[in-house]
Amino acid sequence: MTATAVDTPRSTATNPVTEVGAAPRSRPNPLVRALRTLSKALGPLAVLLVACGIWYVITYVVLPSHQRFLLPPPHEVVQDGFLDSRTRGELLRGLLSTTRVALSGLTLAFVLGTTFAIVMAQARWIERSFYPYAVILQTIPVLALTPLVGLWMGFNFRSRVLICTILALFPIITNTLFGLRSTAQAHHELFSLHTASRWTRLVRLQLPSALPSVFTGLRTSAGLSVIGAIVADFFFRQGEKGIGRLLDVYRSQLATDKLIAGVMCSASLGVAVFLVITVVSNRALRSWHDSARP
Repeated sequence: MTATAVDTPRSTATNPVTEVGAAPRSRPNPLVRALRTLSKALGPLAVLLVACGIWYVITYVVLPSHQRFLLPPPHEVVQDGFLDSRTRGELLRGLLSTTRVALSGLTLAFVLGTTFAIVMAQARWIERSFYPYAVILQTIPVLALTPLVGLWMGFNFRSRVLICTILALFPIITNTLFGLRSTAQAHHELFSLHTASRWTRLVRLQLPSALPSVFTGLRTSAGLSVIGAIVADFFFRQGEKGIGRLLDVYRSQLATDKLIAGVMCSASLGVAVFLVITVVSNRALRSWHDSARP
């Protein structure tokens, strides 16, 4: 008695997209994307308009007429600080100098901070030996440290970069170390099962899993590096004139409108560096980490 071979029908559900309940994802048209972008910008724009309204009220209602120079209205700040060609040129040159110092300090802090964090993550006794000094470095007042650095190293570009590095170092160290220590134990056991070396474990497991924490530390340090560049420039009063020296000059001249414009430039620099790091973080993490997904 012979058995007849019966051909079994081949399953058509080879692609996960064609399975039941898995509809293909459609892209929104350009008009929908534009409306979504506009809706995201409406909230910050509304807050800005309310802040400008409060500003006008304080200038023209709260302050008496002979004290309005303390807080000039927004249109005077824009006119005297940004539309005036001489002041605009000063602010742009100062902003360029401060940007070079801040980015150099942030880059150096990133290299040193990640290196120290990787070294401390290798053994608990190394972390216990070095981490207290990182905390001490964070607690030193920058106003007391800046004159000392200037006296020791001179009032030059390197001293400004060093101040930025000192201010921006601790968040990078602590966040990177936290990320390296937060790798799941099950993943470590899997690498141990395959007899992976310490280098392989670091490069393929710990560093990728620590990337969200690393970017968090970078975002925090971005603003601190800008503050360090401005504080160093404010105290040194030598070399290339940055935003810090301009703020000191405008303060001595009681040019409040120009002073507010300089503060706005400083804040814009910090926000710009923060946004660049955020964009890089989202592009690096959006394919696998929930924090970067829309």
